[in-house]
Amino acid sequence: MQKAIFIDKDGTLIKDVPYNVDPDLVELVPGCERLRSLQDIGYKLIVVSNQPGLALGYFTEAQLMKAVNRMFQLLAEKEVYPLAFYFCPHAATGTIRPYNHACGCRKPLPGIILRAAEDLGIDPSSSWMIGDIFDDVEAGNRAGCQTILIDNGNETEWRIDQFREPHYVRTNLSEAARMILQKNTYHDLHL
Repeated sequence: MQKAIFIDKDGTLIKDVPYNVDPDLVELVPGCERLRSLQDIGYKLIVVSNQPGLALGYFTEAQLMKAVNRMFQLLAEKEVYPLAFYFCPHAATGTIRPYNHACGCRKPLPGIILRAAEDLGIDPSSSWMIGDIFDDVEAGNRAGCQTILIDNGNETEWRIDQFREPHYVRTNLSEAARMILQKNTYHDLHL
């Protein structure tokens, strides 16, 4: 089993532009290059994202993938290579079939992480979930990952319970990556 960093897309890895599928508006957050050091110590990078805009009819999968491909291109320029992009297209309030229903893969539920872990041979207990809202934290905790909340002002629902309590809080992706790297270095020194 491998270890991974599950990373939320909008607001964590790229600047949050609601329902954006325009590749020209895709912009990495500062510090993404720090993820390279986590790759170097064996973490697989997996992007996990809720994309209810599909169920709501705001965009198509083809449009979404153009924006995702642009994100991957920008990351590659920084020598950061995510292994995969997993997304939940569902919304119970949506109008577009087959996406217009409740599901188990939409964060805060852990389905998207668990599916990626099963598909890719990832051990969630050796992995991390990084996101900018408590739904990301809850999904990671429910999947058995360690969790980091990026407190960048995107969270609007400060409801905390046992599943929504992050293991760590950092102000940006660079600090989160640095902390994971330090924890791994400390662990390796004490084996």
